[in-house]
Amino acid sequence: MPLYCATLVVRDAVTKLDALAIVALATDAVVSDPGTVRPKVLLPGGAWVEVEIPKFGEPPPLALDVYSELGDDHAKIAALALLTRLEERTAWTVKPDFVL
Repeated sequence: MPLYCATLVVRDAVTKLDALAIVALATDAVVSDPGTVRPKVLLPGGAWVEVEIPKFGEPPPLALDVYSELGDDHAKIAALALLTRLEERTAWTVKPDFVL
């Protein structure tokens, strides 16, 4: 089954573990598959978030990849809903990295 991805870019310095915890708190969810290579936060409606951090000590941004098996539009809608929650509940600067 194909995966669709809509990426949100966070311009703030944060570790992957902290980013996952913050996303989970902002969405009233939990981190699934902690301690694995691909931990994620499940979102309402079947989408989920994975965090990609810069490699080798590069500065931010970090990417919040919102995945969906239901289609590109579903991934984008879930990403925009997440963006709204993060803006309401964090001090992060978040922007979509996709065309609306």
